[in-house]
Amino acid sequence: MAKSTFERYGGFAAISKVVSAFYDKVLDSPELSKYFETIDMRRQIDHQTKFMASLMGGPASFTNQELERAHARYSITRAEFDEMLELLKESLEDFDFEDDDVTEVVQNFSSRANFVIHS
Repeated sequence: MAKSTFERYGGFAAISKVVSAFYDKVLDSPELSKYFETIDMRRQIDHQTKFMASLMGGPASFTNQELERAHARYSITRAEFDEMLELLKESLEDFDFEDDDVTEVVQNFSSRANFVIHS
């Protein structure tokens, strides 16, 4: 049986490092950092690690309705969403993810755009 992307890259501990690096980039962004000014980043990183695990075939799941509910109060634009995708791609590449795996994760994230963008 083939291992999932989640398993191949080391599970929750390794994915948490990727997510942490991703949020370092997000918090450096003038456009994106405003969404996290009042957010407990430790909790956010934990939550996002589980979400990323779900995108990689790991033991977590999120419904599109949960995703939509979590982002409904924000006016996230397409440009901001695309910047998040680019920062995610860079973060995965920084941790030496194979090109096909980067594409898979980014596409899985991108396919949920309609549940995140609310502008």
